Amino acid sequence: MIRLAQCTDAAAVEAVVRAAYAIYIPRIGRPPGPMLDDYARLIADGLVHLLDDATGAVLGIIVLLPKADHLLLDNIAVQPSRQGQGIGRQLISFAESEARRRRVAELRLYTHEKMTENIALYRRLGFIETGRGRQAGFDRVFMTKSLI
Repeated sequence: MIRLAQCTDAAAVEAVVRAAYAIYIPRIGRPPGPMLDDYARLIADGLVHLLDDATGAVLGIIVLLPKADHLLLDNIAVQPSRQGQGIGRQLISFAESEARRRRVAELRLYTHEKMTENIALYRRLGFIETGRGRQAGFDRVFMTKSLI
């Protein structure tokens, strides 16, 4: 079940993010943006949802930032040992449902241009590339998915 993260989940959320993004450090040459975020603050602001199992272990997380005309999928991370099991797709499906619930017609995201497997996944899930550029010191690919 996907639920809103609580302050007591902060350490587990950070651990999933560190584990999920660690493989990109050598490729990018430094920690990716999501590894630098303040998850305690994001959780306190009600922006982090997570998927945990029956034992309470956090399997994946998603950070959603509401904007005036879209919902920004700011971060999605899945525990490496659980990747390839549909957890990321579940979280993205949740983001789409949440965007519809909020009555916005578009889901947007960005990823690093060197995270090619993520770009391919987002394309398979119906996202289209809208641009590329340097933002916050990272070379990013911007994508969107219309929900209407």
